[in-house]
Amino acid sequence: MANQSRKKFDKAFKERALELLSQGRKPSHLASELGIPVTYLYRWKREASQFDKQVRFSGNGTERLTEEQQRIKELEKQLADARLEQEILKKAIGIFSQSDRNAINS
Repeated sequence: MANQSRKKFDKAFKERALELLSQGRKPSHLASELGIPVTYLYRWKREASQFDKQVRFSGNGTERLTEEQQRIKELEKQLADARLEQEILKKAIGIFSQSDRNAINS
């Protein structure tokens, strides 16, 4: 199997492609002219709508988040961890309560 390297497109190329797309060009025609899959255009368009101009297209396939989004992600992780700990403690209390009842009844 041949070692194929992924094509990388710089920010200027992506911005220009989106500019042409916003001028009413058909995505399929534009993609063939640029020599890229049409899915790239849709992905770039989605990313452009989600992020500020300074942040978008700044990574190599990694998700770029604003500071607020990063903070929200951290807090969601902390909340999930706290809920898991709570469930574990509930189960432990249930187990210990049963063993206490069994010891009293014996």
